[in-house]
Amino acid sequence: MCLTEECKKSFMEMKWNKVHRYIVFKIDESSKLLTVDKVGGPAEGYDDLTAALPHDDCRYALFDFDFLTVDNCRKSKIFFIAWAPSGSRIRAKMLYATSKDGLRRALDGIHYEVQATDPTEMGFDVIKDRVK
Repeated sequence: MCLTEECKKSFMEMKWNKVHRYIVFKIDESSKLLTVDKVGGPAEGYDDLTAALPHDDCRYALFDFDFLTVDNCRKSKIFFIAWAPSGSRIRAKMLYATSKDGLRRALDGIHYEVQATDPTEMGFDVIKDRVK
């Protein structure tokens, strides 16, 4: 699997410039290229990300989570979400599972990983609990 320049650029814009709240990536099965499927602006939230994920196909997503620490300091952590719903094709699940580690290595600066097969496994409470 190859990462397109658009993927790298979008990630850097999220990481350093806070241009995107989330990025959804899709693997083009014919060319084996990882492309940007959707991006969410800085005003969008976690509900917008979950709505952007298809119910019957796999995706990777990055979410920039802003929060306050117990010391009242603003922090930001980037979550990597491997979305493989139970209704997706077996071939797609295998392709996404085998490509995940390569993508994680290529995108330096991801703090947490969440693997989900249904929305309850990646609920906002799961994200909040990970940063505690």
